[in-house]
Amino acid sequence: MFTMDEIKELIRAVDESSVGELKIQGETEEKITIKKEGTAAAPAVQPAPAVQSGQQPAPAPAVESGSKENEAPHKNENLKEIVSPMVGTFYRAPSPEASMYVKEGDRVKEDSVVCIVEAMKLMNELEAETSGEIVDILVDDGELVEYGQPLFLVDPR
Repeated sequence: MFTMDEIKELIRAVDESSVGELKIQGETEEKITIKKEGTAAAPAVQPAPAVQSGQQPAPAPAVESGSKENEAPHKNENLKEIVSPMVGTFYRAPSPEASMYVKEGDRVKEDSVVCIVEAMKLMNELEAETSGEIVDILVDDGELVEYGQPLFLVDPR
């Protein structure tokens, strides 16, 4: 039988990976299925292959009601987005004691580091890849971000 801690760790591992579904059979006949959509099957007593993983892309998570994404869109339609290149944790500074890479109103160049996205214990510095002024930071420090999720809005003027 799986413990609650083991199940929570499996859910965390699937959530932080690109795997869409994970099926595991325990030492006895119990089986657990964890799907990225947030629907985890209860352990069932039936034979299953030892470990299988699906290759479907993960859907975007539901937006929380307090999130900045629910705010009115910006009037300037010429804004460019800086998006997350991976699933991970968003950090605005290289360490808790250090100052933030950028804040609203800062000007950036293509090679300016704007944040870190931590994935699997690796700190990945993210460059702006566009020049302009940071007009909005769309996620909070320490927030989990998805692949392709907008992180910053930049006015290229």
